[in-house]
Amino acid sequence: MNLISIEQVARSFGERILFKDISFGINKGQKIGLIAENGSGKSSLLDIIAGKTLPDQGQVNYRKDMKLAFLAQEPELNNEWTIEETLTRADHPMMRVITAYEHALLHPEDEKSYQVAFEAMERSSAWDFEFQYQQILSRLKLEDLTLKVGNMSGGQKKRLALALALLETPDVLLLDEPTNHLDLGMMEWLEAYFAKEKMTLFMVTHDRYFLERVCDQIIELDRGELYHYSGNYSYFLEKRQERLALEALMQHKNDQVFKSELDWIRRQPKARTTKSKSRIDDFAAIEAKTKQRRQEHKIQLEINMNRLGAKIIECHKVHHAFGQKVILDGFSYHFQPAERLGIVGKNGTGKSTFLNLISGKIDPQGGKIVLGETVQIGYYTQAGIEVKPGQKVIEVIQEFGEYIPLKHGRQLSASQLLERFLFDRKKQYDYVEKLSGGERKRLYLCTVLIQNPNFLILDEPTNDLDVVTLGVLESFLLDFPGCLVVVSHDRYFMDKIVDHLLVFEGQGAFTDFPGNYSDYRAYTQDAPKSSLSQSAETKKEVTKVKTPQQNLQIKKEIQKIETQISVLEKEKSELELAFLNPGLSPEEMTKLSIKLAKVTDEIDEKTMIWMEYSDEMGQ
Repeated sequence: MNLISIEQVARSFGERILFKDISFGINKGQKIGLIAENGSGKSSLLDIIAGKTLPDQGQVNYRKDMKLAFLAQEPELNNEWTIEETLTRADHPMMRVITAYEHALLHPEDEKSYQVAFEAMERSSAWDFEFQYQQILSRLKLEDLTLKVGNMSGGQKKRLALALALLETPDVLLLDEPTNHLDLGMMEWLEAYFAKEKMTLFMVTHDRYFLERVCDQIIELDRGELYHYSGNYSYFLEKRQERLALEALMQHKNDQVFKSELDWIRRQPKARTTKSKSRIDDFAAIEAKTKQRRQEHKIQLEINMNRLGAKIIECHKVHHAFGQKVILDGFSYHFQPAERLGIVGKNGTGKSTFLNLISGKIDPQGGKIVLGETVQIGYYTQAGIEVKPGQKVIEVIQEFGEYIPLKHGRQLSASQLLERFLFDRKKQYDYVEKLSGGERKRLYLCTVLIQNPNFLILDEPTNDLDVVTLGVLESFLLDFPGCLVVVSHDRYFMDKIVDHLLVFEGQGAFTDFPGNYSDYRAYTQDAPKSSLSQSAETKKEVTKVKTPQQNLQIKKEIQKIETQISVLEKEKSELELAFLNPGLSPEEMTKLSIKLAKVTDEIDEKTMIWMEYSDEMGQ
């Protein structure tokens, strides 16, 4: 059954044509992934399908009474509403039933209203939906329903918008980078959720494991043309390579014809016959095809970096903590030449702190870290790049270096490096403020690489990068001869780049695992399973064990504690940021540590009480 038809759609910006005469359909039950380079029109096409913008030409037709939901990269939410208000005010009939029931719980003296609300919950099977609603919020770590949208981080807003989209239960769900701001556990849960639910999906994502495990159709937008692949990401890679090989063969044949025709043109006398004029016209068409040469942006470099000595970076019984939160406790480690280390662990276990320690950004509180004399560190952080107003792309990178030395006396200029990372000559002279988020990340990578480090540290380098750029980065890193340390939530990237892991488990505990991320997940057998598969009878029973009055009292206590935890978490974040001030005296640092420890203990205490009350709600 066809739900959406896209017919001869076109979109351009000024003289630049993103795509034209694009036609395809979205059928019921399909899970489609859209792949293209940044700037090629992926988000524009999504906006057109979602009805957010109109195409320059063509039209989009929707099946009658079809329900559509759209998760944008930058969700539009009311900053004045709380999470609870955002969810309850959503245009969903089941949410209205649940809201009426919760309102009745607040007024137990009105027995008639309570009975009506209770019967409505029973009639519509809203107990099941309420359980699903709670589980989705829990999985996406949106437990504090009193938190205002305006006080939320960008990641929290994206997760709230995702929760809204899932709870709408639409006929078609459009997703623009759904795994952004999700940790590994959330990604795996969402994969399992989509794999289980019979939903129609159309998505743009750079997460290749997500494409592999969720999608059954891939659409590639390449130089304004659409190519369809009836399979997952692995199938797409195989068939795309076949297509490119055929294109290369046709290009070679066209080159031969071009050379032959060019030679004929040069030999012709000035006086032209009608026949020769026709052949000249044909030559113009051949010439145009010849100029449409594909640039694959493969990076194979023999970098001539400074040789690493026997001593690289050595950690000797390193200790570091924030109050009672221990990051490292007697940590010892010696980096080896050409080591490719991945850092994994839950948020808050100290991964970024560890990178700051080995890079020398901060000093350990105990023990010592020794750097070898020949070590040149390149550090890509999550903070991104700071540029001066009015700077052009080429000017930014030239501040860090003019070239990378290669073997045999050759050089790779700053401009050539930018070209390898998809900045053509015209783009290099654009102002940085015109760049997209993904393009800024690419530029930042180039500023780190142009410094020719032999010890490269990358903290979430794949955020905001498209699949094509990720391939370019991976190609570079696979040929990188120095040491490499990577923190990333991109499972595909980690599997491809690193050969062993340092797993941070919290409170100074860690495991050195000899394998990549997939090996580690298989070893631990900790793949999260969707908890949404519990029986409806169990869910209903859980909901109805306690009386409404008992549930009301417990709910009030839970909300009170959640508010307290939210305030404490904010205070904790402010204290942790204060530690980054380089001007702190030892006395000030000690005071901050004591205060942070106290706040952390209070959070732990409140969380335990919250868990006890939550268990009571489920009994």
